[in-house]
Amino acid sequence: MKKNSTNEFFENCKTIIFAIFIALIIRTFAAEPFNIPSGSMIPTLLIGDYLFVSKYSYGYSRHSLPFSLPLISGRILYTKPVLGDVAVFKTPTDNKTDFIKRIVGLPGDRVQVKNGTLYINGKNIQRKRLPDAILKDFNGNSKAVIRYEETLPNGRKYIVQEDDTNKGWLDNTPEFIVPKEHFFAMGDNRDNSSDSRVFGYIPINNLVGRAEFLFFSIKNSSAWKFWNWHSSVRVKRLFTGIK
Repeated sequence: MKKNSTNEFFENCKTIIFAIFIALIIRTFAAEPFNIPSGSMIPTLLIGDYLFVSKYSYGYSRHSLPFSLPLISGRILYTKPVLGDVAVFKTPTDNKTDFIKRIVGLPGDRVQVKNGTLYINGKNIQRKRLPDAILKDFNGNSKAVIRYEETLPNGRKYIVQEDDTNKGWLDNTPEFIVPKEHFFAMGDNRDNSSDSRVFGYIPINNLVGRAEFLFFSIKNSSAWKFWNWHSSVRVKRLFTGIK
């Protein structure tokens, strides 16, 4: 009886180890879940959104591996990001913190913001004014924010928001010339985003993957507090693609 119990214990251990191994393989080479802790990508992504990032979209580097293990030199199976991609990357300031922003500059592009308007290679990006959004701040006070639909040169459309008069330092930048094997990214919440206007260009090897779709979204609560889901889950955002 004791021998059977021991064998059962080791079989269970092998099953658990195998399951963990398969999960690590999927997380490394296929898709990895991320959650959104800040509002820098509002209105595209909200605080409390949970999404899947495709790890194969841009190929693989050391940052594709758990804990950024230095087992991959450079980048392999590389596919170039496309303007407008919402990408997860390791911030160049410490090469370990995950950020998520929109790619608005490819290698060789000239990127600048003037009076709140994005310019790429000297041409202002088309943008259409949308109805203002009414949001509540942390104190519960309502405020209006300006929203635009931007159209990149490749036809990619998405919505950005601003909350000031285009006179802030993030609204008026020098011209950035994106170096070879680097990218320029900005948050859709233009006046409330730490992005390439602040920390500079993103090295190619820092790319982690492309954000694909939301699988869960919750407001004003932890995802683990399932007893609050009935009033906190944003049902309309579940299983929606990321534009």
